[in-house]
Amino acid sequence: MKLAETTYDNAETGCCARLDPLRWDEKQVTWKDKLFLRDHIRAFLHIPLNFGPVIGRDQSVIEDAEAYPAEPIWLTDEVSPWGSDIYMAVDREVPGQEIVKLSGTFLTKVFEGPYRHVSKWVHAMEDYADRKGHRIEKIYFFYATCPRCAKQFGQNRVVLFGQVE
Repeated sequence: MKLAETTYDNAETGCCARLDPLRWDEKQVTWKDKLFLRDHIRAFLHIPLNFGPVIGRDQSVIEDAEAYPAEPIWLTDEVSPWGSDIYMAVDREVPGQEIVKLSGTFLTKVFEGPYRHVSKWVHAMEDYADRKGHRIEKIYFFYATCPRCAKQFGQNRVVLFGQVE
């Protein structure tokens, strides 16, 4: 299985890997046609209703296609209070799945704490981009651990990816 060849080490929980904040905190990432499998998660007032099943299904098709990139990452686009688009990085086309290409420059910042602080994180991300001389066009969320693993780790880390002009 290709997942074993990635830098993703989930041996501690069998589910989520610990996020290395030094890898993502206050970095600038530029992508040109980076491949992602796009799916949709239903929500009620931004609370995901089927996140786990969607992630599980998508990971299964990615594994079957041996399409894992060296560094697995999934980004969430909060498109409405009723749902989010999820983008899971892949390293090739996945048969039968919607694959999109993301391009652009992104500033990243790591936050820790309960999800109810998302609005504070968004404001802090906008302030960070402003200090760097950028304006954010769109924000994606990398929810790096599920609630069960966050509890086991004793921390809930989320990386915001601010796409800048």
